[in-house]
Amino acid sequence: MRHSIRSQTPSDHRDTPRSNRPARDPFGDRSTKRPERAVLAGVLLPNTKADLRNPLGELAALAESAGVKVVDTMIQKRTELSAAYALGKGRLAELVERVTAAQADVVIFDNDLAPRQIRGLEEAVGRKVIDRSELILDIFASRAKTREAQLQVELAQLEYTAPRLRGLWTHLERIAGAGGGTAAGAVGGVGTRGPGERQIEIDRRVIKERISFLKREIAEIDRRKQREVGSRSDQFTVSLVGYTNSGKSTLLNKLTHADQFVANLLFATLDTKTVRWSLGEARSVLLSDTVGFIRDLPHGLVASFRATLEETIHADLLLHVVDISSTTAWQQMESVDAVLENLGCAKIPQLTLLNKVDIADHSAMAEMLAQHRRDVLRISALTGEGLDELVREVTRRAEGDAVDVTVRVPHTEGKTITELLKVADVRERRYLSEGVELDVRINRSQLRQLQGRFPAMTVATPEPLVDNPEAQLDD
Repeated sequence: MRHSIRSQTPSDHRDTPRSNRPARDPFGDRSTKRPERAVLAGVLLPNTKADLRNPLGELAALAESAGVKVVDTMIQKRTELSAAYALGKGRLAELVERVTAAQADVVIFDNDLAPRQIRGLEEAVGRKVIDRSELILDIFASRAKTREAQLQVELAQLEYTAPRLRGLWTHLERIAGAGGGTAAGAVGGVGTRGPGERQIEIDRRVIKERISFLKREIAEIDRRKQREVGSRSDQFTVSLVGYTNSGKSTLLNKLTHADQFVANLLFATLDTKTVRWSLGEARSVLLSDTVGFIRDLPHGLVASFRATLEETIHADLLLHVVDISSTTAWQQMESVDAVLENLGCAKIPQLTLLNKVDIADHSAMAEMLAQHRRDVLRISALTGEGLDELVREVTRRAEGDAVDVTVRVPHTEGKTITELLKVADVRERRYLSEGVELDVRINRSQLRQLQGRFPAMTVATPEPLVDNPEAQLDD
């Protein structure tokens, strides 16, 4: 039985408490001193999105993030994957030789493989074989710290495992049915004999029940997230999006001193962090850092992490951070656009930030991206270059159709004044016997939201905030 995500089916953990269930690990016990040695392999198909100059570069970075040592690589160009082994027979023989010579423990494919292909490859090379999706799922499992992230990763893992169950139990002996005979007529038919099939049925049922439970839990998290995000609808929200390791967390720290974890690793952080970003002159917005995206991100992960990405889905402005120092910046940008389209975020206003200009030497790439995108700024999250211009641009967008109004707040409504100061630029403040009167500049929609939440606040101005002439502000 393989020691991997695919082999650790729910039947192995039926008595394990849900809250303490260990993360499934396709690389075994990583507490040992020697990291697992991996041979990377990939089939370049005609429609590949990989960097042709270094086709396995990103897979190598993913393997490093998983704590695996890459000892060799192999690439084959084909029009389609071989049904049995993904590779052709000649390259399969070469892979066997490379694995043996390098004393590798695992073979990692850059393609998504079918259970039959994985089974065939493992029989041929005598080592465990995992594909790109399983590697990414493993990294997410090792990075998940909060219960929310752990539930989401487990759901994606189980949905990945479910269709592969038949290939997991081929190690069990197929025995005849109750009749005791070995002829075809003595059993229930091909593929229905022996303890292997019974174990498959048990695991299918357990997986189905667990998936249902996880979906209910995540749905509740999603509803709670929606309420939480909805409660901030009176504030301008900005979300950082981008390819993994593009510098989003570094930018968040530079802008807000948020102390977000930063590491030169793919998927260094999985959980969304939202902090207040002061733009100066008593104006601030909410800034969120989200999980990074990647080429061919498993669909199950995008679906299960929808609750985590709620900040992005309901943002007023997206800051799309692009690592301009990467030779694959264009492909990375397109991968992020595809995920945003999948999430329904394509129409949210977006500002593209060409990050790492302090180390980029691809000026032609920067020019091409700048011409392709409408709103582009060149920045360095590390040195601070271009961030003043970024603050000015976000301030301009946050103000939107701002208006100058005078509001009156009773002395007893301290919370109202606190919330007002968060979203408005206060020009003057006067203390009267009946309360505090403030001259502010504020976005129209934010003012309407505050009026709905704090009815004790009155607005004294002749200018209407809505098109309906009957809905005027108090004189």
